[in-house]
Amino acid sequence: MRQALIDWQLQKGGIYPKLLALFILGAILAAATELPFGGWIQVPLLSLIWWQLHKLNQQPLKNYFVAGMSFGFGYFVLGLWWIYISLHVIGGMHWMLSTAAVFLLAGGMALFFSLASLSMRFFKHSPISGLLLAANWVLIEWLRGWLFTGFPWMGLAESQVNGPFGAIAPYLGGLACTFLAVWSSWQLYTLRKNPKINGISLACTLLLMPALSLWHFTKPAGEPLSVELIQGNFAQSLIFNPEGISKQIQFYDQAMKSSHADLIISPETAFPWPETSLPAGLLDSLQAFSNQSQSALLFGVIGRHQNPSDNREFSNRAIGISPGVPVYRYDKSHLVPFGEFIPPGFHWFVKAFSVPLSDFSRGATDQSFFKIKRAEQDPIYAAITICYEDVFGSEIAARLRDSDNSANLMINITNLAWFGASQAPAQQLRLSQLRSLETGLPALRATNTGITAVLGPDGKVISRLPEFTQGTLQATVQAYSGKTPYVIWGNAPILSISCLLLLLSLIRQKQF
Repeated sequence: MRQALIDWQLQKGGIYPKLLALFILGAILAAATELPFGGWIQVPLLSLIWWQLHKLNQQPLKNYFVAGMSFGFGYFVLGLWWIYISLHVIGGMHWMLSTAAVFLLAGGMALFFSLASLSMRFFKHSPISGLLLAANWVLIEWLRGWLFTGFPWMGLAESQVNGPFGAIAPYLGGLACTFLAVWSSWQLYTLRKNPKINGISLACTLLLMPALSLWHFTKPAGEPLSVELIQGNFAQSLIFNPEGISKQIQFYDQAMKSSHADLIISPETAFPWPETSLPAGLLDSLQAFSNQSQSALLFGVIGRHQNPSDNREFSNRAIGISPGVPVYRYDKSHLVPFGEFIPPGFHWFVKAFSVPLSDFSRGATDQSFFKIKRAEQDPIYAAITICYEDVFGSEIAARLRDSDNSANLMINITNLAWFGASQAPAQQLRLSQLRSLETGLPALRATNTGITAVLGPDGKVISRLPEFTQGTLQATVQAYSGKTPYVIWGNAPILSISCLLLLLSLIRQKQF
């Protein structure tokens, strides 16, 4: 009994330094994704994490599971700390409760990473253990993006817009980028064991990526379009008082009417007031300006209607005005839990902070595109997303695939003033870049505080405004037409490949 107690104490003493090392490595991995070549740095860092986890193969399964949690917890605490700003600084929630919310969310997300890494333990003797780890990771990441409305933020794929595997996105989507990042990091980790096979497979994969970039599935459509994106840089606190609301409405109204571009875009809730209660004549004057200047306008408001299905009155809405066509309205479909809708049983949580209008109605998933009419040319159709919606690549692909009209560009309007001077705007910019890669379409991002940017169909940033400045971004954008394989097939191919790999491996293990 005494010896057993000594062994247990030694075992516990040995696991804690490894948990700390994994936590630090997870935090470093999250920090590295913010660097210019973060996608390249990600691969060797993941290899170090597999090395640390491999040391725990002889530990009890629960210790191994906790080790995976430790790595994920470090990753998400550093990557998602900005939620504290929206809850405490903006929302007025007590700092202890705000901190607890960040830790709870990070712990929930770390659970997925821990489950994904368990395949290292279950398939440790398999000759294709790297492929199985990648397949399991893809399936768990897909689950993370779907369960409880999904939260795929800070996935491994987004940093691949600055990494080696972004070229696979138009073919198989962001999850395929994740697959290759995890697989290549395993190949690097086991390079000493199988130098020839691993070296050749890694080299061939890296050489294949530039070749994949040679194929283009979308092509230019019509003449380029002049655009102007307006960044008001209004503090979030201003929308909670009448004077601030009036000042913001006046600014965006005048800024849009001062432009001469073909397409003028203001950010999410540029008019932070219900549409039916906006100053008298505001929308009519914008329509008159559009007809006179032949400019199309897009801006955010608070929609107001009664949705019989959920009994909610307000929505997060974009209004589009184009000369000669009816007013366009798009209501945000994929809402942010707690920020835009309150899950059942959690109304007490929202009452703990003072953010109004936090229980929005959900827009339909099959809303039409914004039609931008042009003289003597075919109209341009823009797929609209509001803030958080461009996180969900499969949903955007489904909208592009199922719509009656083919989209020619994507527009995201957002307001990240909720998150202050954090890395949240840069994270969402990378997600938008990934969406352009997946769809082969240019994208326009109009934001309140940044990052306002124009993206090419290859996901590259063409131009951008500095954060936390008031100004306009003027650019010329070429519309595109066509569909990438990812838009046509969605996640079905990469999910099928991953499931097939795991199924065949399970069958093989049972046979032996």
